[in-house]
Amino acid sequence: MPDASSDVTTSPYFRLEHEMLRDQLARFINEEVKPHGEKWEQEGKVPRETLKKMGDNGFLGIHYPEEFGGSELDTIATAVYAEELGKSTFGGFAITPLVHTDMSSVHILNAGSQEQKERFLPDVIAGNRIGAIGLTEPRAGSDLKGIGTKAKKVDGGWVVNGSKIFITNGVYGDFVCALVKTGDADEKPTRAATMLIIEKEFDGFSVAQKLNKQGWRCSDTAELVFEDCFVPDENVIGEPGRGFYAAMQNLQNERIVIGAMAMGEAQAAIDITLEWVKQRQAFGGVLWDKQTIRQRLAMQQAKVEAGRQLVYHAAWKVANGQDAVKDVSMLKALCGELVNEVLYDCVQFHGGSGYIEETPINRMFRDVRVQSIGGGATEVMLEEVAKRM
Repeated sequence: MPDASSDVTTSPYFRLEHEMLRDQLARFINEEVKPHGEKWEQEGKVPRETLKKMGDNGFLGIHYPEEFGGSELDTIATAVYAEELGKSTFGGFAITPLVHTDMSSVHILNAGSQEQKERFLPDVIAGNRIGAIGLTEPRAGSDLKGIGTKAKKVDGGWVVNGSKIFITNGVYGDFVCALVKTGDADEKPTRAATMLIIEKEFDGFSVAQKLNKQGWRCSDTAELVFEDCFVPDENVIGEPGRGFYAAMQNLQNERIVIGAMAMGEAQAAIDITLEWVKQRQAFGGVLWDKQTIRQRLAMQQAKVEAGRQLVYHAAWKVANGQDAVKDVSMLKALCGELVNEVLYDCVQFHGGSGYIEETPINRMFRDVRVQSIGGGATEVMLEEVAKRM
């Protein structure tokens, strides 16, 4: 990437490579995603060839090291990436690569051995192998200390028994970075969990069911079951007993990308609705002529811009090695709620058309409901903020 220190960009947070990435992603989404997204919604998956094309274009290795085929960009680039994926208007498409690049495989990057990085990351970045993250269980969601999936140490590895639920990329992905309990019952929960790379071909690993969701319909979501599933020692990420800390380490990055994706969705919804109200005839004029509609859309635009700037600021702090836990918790809570508020208004301004499933605004309304839940529910995030006030 060229040095952009003297170039004028659209924000003080951006360099030329961030602007170039945004343009490249927007072009790819217009050409490779929007024309096919409705078909993917019906099929319930994003085609592997599309993910492979993303790899070919360098989109799956934005913050990964160059030695494995990545671009080695910063957290701000990751936020731009997530925001543009959100603008695709297909939340199920957007979350599929985001889980792969920023919630699953990133654990191998952060804590994996050199051998693991060499074995997995080139294929991850190329789109040849797709990853999932296995944290949530039927009885453990935001509270990861409550996980019940267990791994028993045996000669040469671990035997895993238990299940994971709501796992994006769980049906069609190739491996899952799963948090499992490896300590005794009386051991501190934070010292009793280990992160394992469980590959789809391992005996005892099965997809119990593909889950039918309200939204994100072109992303595959699974319940996974492990029955005496043997995982070799070389698939332990980091140190045994340190998995809880590995999971916590990446939550800041995960929440930044979810917030950025939400603001991309909100901006796309406003753009679609603005076009609609400027041509929709009602009461002798167009809806845009009605002061209430103009002003409500203007206020939503102001809020979205504020949300975006909070995302960029948090990403900038992370990129510069600063503590951003409070900022990230605020943006996750704010953006998750805001995107739902924006879509409510956008459906309202579409009238009856906004209630028809074939319309993009209705699809987006379904998709964004999960944004205040996944990656840390709003209530959990606000408690994190409150602790630091």
